[in-house]
Amino acid sequence: MFRELFKVKKPIIGMIHLAGNSDAEITGRALEELTIYESEGVDGAIIEDYHGHPKDVTKVLEESSTGFKIIRGVNVLTNPYKAFELASACGAGFVQFDSVQKKHLYLAKYNTMRERFPDIAVLGGVRFKYTHSTGNSLEEDINDGKSRCEAIVTTGEGTGIETPIQKLKYFRKYLGNFPLIVGAGVTLENAYEQLSITDGAIIGSYFKPKKDTHAKVDRELVKEFMDRVRNIRDSN
Repeated sequence: MFRELFKVKKPIIGMIHLAGNSDAEITGRALEELTIYESEGVDGAIIEDYHGHPKDVTKVLEESSTGFKIIRGVNVLTNPYKAFELASACGAGFVQFDSVQKKHLYLAKYNTMRERFPDIAVLGGVRFKYTHSTGNSLEEDINDGKSRCEAIVTTGEGTGIETPIQKLKYFRKYLGNFPLIVGAGVTLENAYEQLSITDGAIIGSYFKPKKDTHAKVDRELVKEFMDRVRNIRDSN
């Protein structure tokens, strides 16, 4: 489902952090950032209550449900299960969960949402930043995670921190052809190496001046990065 959703090699997904000083500013900035992403060739965008609230996620999804072709996704950090309903109601194609490990989920609720919304793809975190260890081996964590999502996302230790290349290699070893997304720390300088192993990337703070998640997305940073990605796609 992941590859059918994006239909491009190595899709790039930009974050919408919902920063702003008022409801109107949050919504306006989010729509402006979606416009930048779409016009510069970013393949998808995750609307997330990183700085905002679930009501802001809802508002932005509603306001962007027409007039945009970019594939939208949802991550409600404060209530991730709510993301399924919001995505379905507003025409978004996927949701993100920071962890899809059995030990980190209300499993019955998660399974119910999956059954209710079978057309919503899940990008599921395994050994994601700021999540607690399950105590299992990497192979066990990966097999557990991929049983309940369409693509696995992993990161390094935190926001904006490069994901260790060896970690990605281990994930690829156990995932085989199953989609693997690098979820943090991709830059212009390391994009080729990171994308040579993974099937796509989520980019957040790198698209902001000084990697400040409160700042607005910088069009020039997005343009420069996507030019590099197109070269990477052409060379593979």
